[in-house]
Amino acid sequence: MSDSDNTVSRRAPEPVGAFPHAKRVGNLLFLSGIGPRSRGTKEIPVGIEAQTLAVFRNVRTVLEDAGSGWDRIVDVQVFLTDMKNDFAAFNALYAEHFADNQPTRTTVEVNCLPTPIAVELKVIATID
Repeated sequence: MSDSDNTVSRRAPEPVGAFPHAKRVGNLLFLSGIGPRSRGTKEIPVGIEAQTLAVFRNVRTVLEDAGSGWDRIVDVQVFLTDMKNDFAAFNALYAEHFADNQPTRTTVEVNCLPTPIAVELKVIATID
């Protein structure tokens, strides 16, 4: 569902604040931070691998609902809460899922995220 240039997905997890899943500006789509929860639940998958795969699914959902797609991602910001223990596993899954499309990326460790999750992605993609 779109409200002007904002997209709020009916399939992705509900935002944890007063913000849309994505905002279109020109031919760019800016996604808000996307975590690993499933819509309608506050349950969080256990482990960095399960959380990473859930985040990737959620990002795909928001992109599709906004009229874009995984192959249109141009930039990824990754937030990890435990770089030392989680980076290698996250990076391996990232390499698999971005084998064809290789956007620019920044990965940072943060002290915590708004919910008790280990990974969050903020994405910029193109859109027609």
